[in-house]
Amino acid sequence: MLLLFSYNLSSFVKKIVIDALTPRDTSVLDLAKALCDISGIHEVDLTVVEVDAKTETVKLTLHGNNVDYDNIAKVISDHSSTIRSIDEINVSKLNQFLFT
Repeated sequence: MLLLFSYNLSSFVKKIVIDALTPRDTSVLDLAKALCDISGIHEVDLTVVEVDAKTETVKLTLHGNNVDYDNIAKVISDHSSTIRSIDEINVSKLNQFLFT
């Protein structure tokens, strides 16, 4: 019996830090919970950085096993908020042995 295997390195996002603008009437608690409900995310840190008359600037730090930016952007948009910038990203490789 011959056992063949290959070594596969696939990368995934473990952490992303986003600077976002939210209306004052948007609940930052609801936004943080909705972001944490996204598949692949297991922790959300939300810090209010600046408060103006109508808006709040927030720093979002999302940790997970496979953080999906497109899903994050949709949830932020669904909460009437806007992404201003991506300030930090952490990407790792998952080492996999594939046996055939």
